[in-house]
Amino acid sequence: MNSVQRKVLSALVFFCSVMLLGSGAARADAATDAVVDLQHAWAKAYYQVPEKQKEAAFKELSAKAHQVTLANAGRVEPMIWEAIILSSYAKFAGGLGALSLVKESRDLLLQAEKEKPDALNGSIYTSLGSLYYKVPGWPIGFGDNKKARAYLEKALKLNPDGIDPNYFYADFLQEQGEYAKAAEYLQKALSAPARPGREDADQGRRSEVLQLLEKVKKHS
Repeated sequence: MNSVQRKVLSALVFFCSVMLLGSGAARADAATDAVVDLQHAWAKAYYQVPEKQKEAAFKELSAKAHQVTLANAGRVEPMIWEAIILSSYAKFAGGLGALSLVKESRDLLLQAEKEKPDALNGSIYTSLGSLYYKVPGWPIGFGDNKKARAYLEKALKLNPDGIDPNYFYADFLQEQGEYAKAAEYLQKALSAPARPGREDADQGRRSEVLQLLEKVKKHS
């Protein structure tokens, strides 16, 4: 191979590398954009859609979330958001069908934990913790308060100032009758920094925090 051929080959290798890197970045951006769309769709369905329409809204959204997960194999963020959407769908669907939805949600989160446990600022552990204290225990479901506490405390270690981990830990604590401690974490939730691009979710969650704080104060 002469010097001209080597230069041509080097140029081709460089060009192909740039193309591969560019396509990878495009795929990453597409996955991020899809997750952002799911986040906004979840906030709309959860906080804005009328109560009677929430089940249908989350049924449709869960199908969309599954397609996003399939289209982004190897990315845990879509899996986490599919799990969050499934758990919300279960909440509004109710009945025996809800149990299969929360099991599917849990399994997605456990799979995501194996791949990237610290993804989305501990959202895996916030979501697992909330599932384990909201789902009934044996023999109906897999609910377990000990596991719930452990997962929620893991979430707080990863994101100590976040509105979601503080809110869900407070909600768990008030269910355990630990009202003073719950009030402490609700105040932390109210002081949580705003999440750029998540204003719709922040507004809805702050409203939930205030409602729960009023409930907790009645027991102080």
